[in-house]
Amino acid sequence: MKCTAIILAAGQGKRMKTKVQKQFLMLQGKPLLYYSLSCFQKSNEINEIVVVTGKDSIDYCRNEIIEKYEFTKVKCITEGGKERYDSVYAGLEACSADTDYVFIHDGARPFITEDIIKRTKEGAIAYGACIAGVPSKDTMKIIDENNMVSQTLDRSKVWCVQTPQVFLYHLIKEAHDNAKHVNMQEITDDAMVVERYKNTQVHIVEGAYDNIKITTPEDLLVAEKILKKIS
Repeated sequence: MKCTAIILAAGQGKRMKTKVQKQFLMLQGKPLLYYSLSCFQKSNEINEIVVVTGKDSIDYCRNEIIEKYEFTKVKCITEGGKERYDSVYAGLEACSADTDYVFIHDGARPFITEDIIKRTKEGAIAYGACIAGVPSKDTMKIIDENNMVSQTLDRSKVWCVQTPQVFLYHLIKEAHDNAKHVNMQEITDDAMVVERYKNTQVHIVEGAYDNIKITTPEDLLVAEKILKKIS
């Protein structure tokens, strides 16, 4: 079976409060995007990679990351869209026609591992759709419009969702096709697209607490510590 990884690197990173897009910020001398690409490049489970980035970043991404670090599995670099789901769709369109399973991963999550890739792939083969996540360490509450607690969730059933999110290619592509003409503003991950527009249940497997998404300057400091720990 053929597996393609779509790496999303088109975000503006406004919460990072820097002119440099977060996926290109340096982490121990290498761009943040390097780390996730490196893991998928080395993985025996992945056949090809599609990188989705901003129009103005394509040349930089090709010259300073893909070619510089010899990421030979990268099939193409394609232009992303205004919203995350637009970028995902661009990545799906760029996949080879014979792709069986697709891994959708945030380029701002540098600490993806081979074990997570394998677990999510196994889950996708068994269920058609599988995502990585970790059990919540905190008590989660639902609030109303007045910021009053209306419900306390059972923590044993609450997970924090990560990427990669892995799907049968035709399943996620058809789900996005079905959702193209509706309001996608409430959609926050690809699992929701499959749940709503293909009426498909999504399996979840354990990722890792280190598999963080770099969103704020504080996250970058945490990433430095994680990288020192695992190096």
